[in-house]
Amino acid sequence: MTVPVQPTAPVDEQRFPRIRGERHGAAHVISLVIALAVFLPIATVLFVALSGSGEALPHLLRYVLPQSLGTTLLLLGLVASGTAITGVGAAWLVVGYDFPLRRLISWALVLPLAVPTYLSAYAFGEFFHYVGPLQTALRAVFGFESARDYWFPDIRSTWGAALVVTSVTFPYVYLTARVVFLMQGRNIADVARTLGARPARVFFRILLPVARPAIIAGLALVMMETLNDIGAVEYLGVRTLTLSVYSTWLNRGSLEGAAQIAALMLVIVFLLLTVEQWARRKQRFHNARGTQMHARPPRTPLSGPKAWLATMALLLPIASGFGVPLFVFGRYASKRLYQFADPQVFQALLTSISVAGTTAIAAVIAALLLLNAVRVSRSAYTLVLVRLASIGYALPGTILGLGLLLSLAAIDNAIDQAARDHAGFSTGLLLTGTAASIVIACTIRFLALAESAIRSGMEKLPPSLDQAARSLGKTANQSALTILLPLLRPAILTAAILVFVDTVKELSATILLRPFGFRSLATHVYENASRGAVEDGAVAALLIIATAIVPVILLSRPLMGDRHT
Repeated sequence: MTVPVQPTAPVDEQRFPRIRGERHGAAHVISLVIALAVFLPIATVLFVALSGSGEALPHLLRYVLPQSLGTTLLLLGLVASGTAITGVGAAWLVVGYDFPLRRLISWALVLPLAVPTYLSAYAFGEFFHYVGPLQTALRAVFGFESARDYWFPDIRSTWGAALVVTSVTFPYVYLTARVVFLMQGRNIADVARTLGARPARVFFRILLPVARPAIIAGLALVMMETLNDIGAVEYLGVRTLTLSVYSTWLNRGSLEGAAQIAALMLVIVFLLLTVEQWARRKQRFHNARGTQMHARPPRTPLSGPKAWLATMALLLPIASGFGVPLFVFGRYASKRLYQFADPQVFQALLTSISVAGTTAIAAVIAALLLLNAVRVSRSAYTLVLVRLASIGYALPGTILGLGLLLSLAAIDNAIDQAARDHAGFSTGLLLTGTAASIVIACTIRFLALAESAIRSGMEKLPPSLDQAARSLGKTANQSALTILLPLLRPAILTAAILVFVDTVKELSATILLRPFGFRSLATHVYENASRGAVEDGAVAALLIIATAIVPVILLSRPLMGDRHT
């Protein structure tokens, strides 16, 4: 699950004033090194795309890009529409009305975030298959004997991919819209209703404009997740730009062509980032001061058919995004309990834990170094570097994997050549030949998650900590180690958990960077699905979902515990 990431913002000058009287050259250097590491794969992709011979470009322009770009834009549009309708509608029903199971549903609507898009695609493919439970039940009820007797939509299509992605990403919009509706929506709606406005007019003329910045920010995150996906679109046979990068590089052997497609994807990512940043700036305008959750007007009670209709309407996206994958993989796993002791599954689990644990540690350390650099220097130069270091969350895994493989291979070759020339031995592939490349890729991609979580914890600390430490004669670094760091333990733990889980789920960069013999839970499921044996990856799929439930529960605790929300 990728948690909505706030863009890097300067630490409040009044809360953490600049530490004067000390030199902070190390902070600048650390920020520069981390920012360069994040920017390295982007620069590599652009360099390869622009410095090539151009031989692949005519083929791409004629046969690849028109279809891939059109399919990608159509998929983005369908997913954006689906998640907007589902997320905003669910948020307003939960906030504005009382109906059976409302509190349970308000929490359960976040559960689909625990299911990666590729697992959802595998589950939907099995669920909607001719011999799957849905069509089997349909034939039994209506007496159909073969597929020729009835029409059934094909899940292996663009609309099917849109359904799959929408089912597991709508909570991004639900969470952001719900916060705005809780902060302001019900108060404004009640005022409008006292003036005689009908519910539909209140919703479309008042509530949607208020929540529009939050909705746009959520949709930007949804579309970045859609653009990143490769497992679902490959399995469903939908040729997007992401899949074209993968196939052009590995199937056609055209590195230049893959880099050129990736460069086009970077343009789309830049546009989405611009929209997200604009939306988040606009969102600040709608923050209500002094609003207390417990002081909100009561929700409108629903009764009779309307109440149960609202309940059923909200249970549907939960069943689609979380219920279907759990049912499909649970049914398969119940017939393969021996796989829990399978050495391959156990080795994949250990690999996932070791890679994800190393990535979590690396990302948390990098985030702490960046935030401390901002804290002690507060220069515009450092702030720009920290912003650059936080863009990794927006990079699709294919771009990250392609750029890192090329750049790390060059570093490996340089080290090996130097060892041959000066020491008389070969070092081999130190980075690209080991899991180190995957750790680096995931650290770059999920650094923003760690930075955002730790920064949120830092902003809750009292503003006088640094001044008090300085009055006791401690330096800026001593203050950070002995005072701030212990107080930030809960935020650091949250950051580590978020990065750990997203690394376990990561597939796009992993399948491009994995060395020979590397197998994680995600690649184990992917390999079985690629050869048409989804059922053989069911146990690994359940382990991924079980792992991803942890941050979902952390994210949902306020929804479960607050009676007034």
